[in-house]
Amino acid sequence: MANSFPSPFDLPAPAGAQGWQDLYAYSSVFSEDRREYEESMFWFMDGVHTPEVIPPWDATILEFAIIVLSQYNTRHYLIPPALGVDIRFLNGYMYLSPVGVSDPREIEARVPHFMERAGYYFGHWDELYAAWMPKVRALIDELEAVRIEPLPDKEDLSVITEGRGTGSGMELLAQYNRLVDLTLKLWNYHFEFLNLGYAAYLDFFGFCKQVFPSIPDQAIAKMVAGIDVDLFRPDEELKKLAALAVELGVDGLLDGPAQGVLAAVKEQPGGDKWLAAWEQAQQPWFNFSAGSGFYHSDKVWLENPDIPIGFVADYVRKLRRGESLERPVAAIAAERDRIVAEYGELIDDETDRTTFEAKLGLARTVFPYVENHNFYIEHWGHSIIWRKMRELGGILAKAGFWPDPDDIFLLGRNEVPVALFDLYHGWAVGVPSRGPTYWPREIERRHGIMNSLRAWSPPPALGTPPEVITEPFTVMLWGITSESVKQWLGGAAADGGLSGFAASPGVAEGPARVIFSADGIGELREGDILVAPLTAPSWAPVFGKIAATVTDVGGIMSHAAIVCREYGLPAVTGTAFGTKTIKTGQRLRVDGNAGTVTVLD
Repeated sequence: MANSFPSPFDLPAPAGAQGWQDLYAYSSVFSEDRREYEESMFWFMDGVHTPEVIPPWDATILEFAIIVLSQYNTRHYLIPPALGVDIRFLNGYMYLSPVGVSDPREIEARVPHFMERAGYYFGHWDELYAAWMPKVRALIDELEAVRIEPLPDKEDLSVITEGRGTGSGMELLAQYNRLVDLTLKLWNYHFEFLNLGYAAYLDFFGFCKQVFPSIPDQAIAKMVAGIDVDLFRPDEELKKLAALAVELGVDGLLDGPAQGVLAAVKEQPGGDKWLAAWEQAQQPWFNFSAGSGFYHSDKVWLENPDIPIGFVADYVRKLRRGESLERPVAAIAAERDRIVAEYGELIDDETDRTTFEAKLGLARTVFPYVENHNFYIEHWGHSIIWRKMRELGGILAKAGFWPDPDDIFLLGRNEVPVALFDLYHGWAVGVPSRGPTYWPREIERRHGIMNSLRAWSPPPALGTPPEVITEPFTVMLWGITSESVKQWLGGAAADGGLSGFAASPGVAEGPARVIFSADGIGELREGDILVAPLTAPSWAPVFGKIAATVTDVGGIMSHAAIVCREYGLPAVTGTAFGTKTIKTGQRLRVDGNAGTVTVLD
């Protein structure tokens, strides 16, 4: 078995993708300038958030996310054993490398700073978090207020009569720059609490491992389960709409495309009441991406109503069969309390018992944020950003710069102002801009590069892994452990069996349904076992239909693992080879207690 992954410098661009590096920031691609450093690091592909090739502008979101995550670790809270997470793009895929603190003296020196800074947040968590929510809602309002408007044939007379002194060309550039600035601010808000939420849980996790050396990771995770967060509200809204449809007698009209469904419901007695509830649910809860939220191509419910209508129709069918739509909240809470009581009784030392209760209390207090932020940032915030960028792309498309509004995402964030200035130049002078002759052929070239990159199969990691992977975020969120790395190096088992994280308890058998994106969830049937690279929170409405979940990536605290536990669905995450070895129709046995997947036939 190999003991290392390929060097990024030994992996050439796929045929037809030469020059792909120029589409990304020069600082975010592997280069000879930093070869010694880059080859000394262990890099893993972030399949949890970005399993596919990343368009150049979409990379903006990822660069902002990683740089802000890093600054909170390194400069804000001074987390003792961890600096930032480095980022590189290779053939259009994102690779990450956590940077730890190896010098014990430096770790020790950082401890008092961390205790002071994190301690302030932990001690004032409720009031700070209460201020966070309106702060984020205000930022979302600012994003909505960004005005992307075409350049007029002539300026409005008010520009003269009000003595404004500026014009529409400058304003268009300013609004784009504002959108980018607000996007970076959004990610600053994202990590204000998230790193501390993980830190508190990981502190509790480490304490449990110390006091109970043989405790399963899943048992610790269960102790903080039973959370009620806004991330689940979109699904709850769909359930309410399904129940209301049955109550009003319009439930028989909900199958089919949304446009026809909504028109048919409107004509029925009681239909106006159901449509009013539908409209009310849309804001904000339909600002929900069918994917991870990190790709402009992810479909948002608000703009693709066929998705939520389909989920409502599925819920209606369950209600007709007399089935409950409720999450098993009571059962999860009872199991949580049982495990806490059992392990608590094993602690004889009074000091340890007090510490256990304090750390558990803090973990439960802060843990809801680990999921709650996801709706407001990755889904609601990002959906607005993608929408505003499409508006901008549409202005340039109408001016002949490219055929489709979405073509703007083939530009890097620093290329967009150049194109806008070209548009501004031609408009201001009254002459043709160069864009309509320059960009169409360049966009065609870039589409070709993207298609070539999509055909490439990226390795799960690069470089030589450390003997033991200890960086906690890497283990908990991304599911990168010494064991999973050995599994990657060794390849899939000959019998097709898989192992991964025991992410959510329970055992289930059923036929596999392998899907690679949200576009495939409509293929799921009752009793199927979902096998996917990863799952998104917006897939929760299918969890009442399927028997279990298997993912290629993700640790025990990934979104997939948390959501599956809260919905009482057996899950094994981080199998590495699930979608590569399992075929749709094969019968599987998923053991979410042991973290194993067995192919039965």
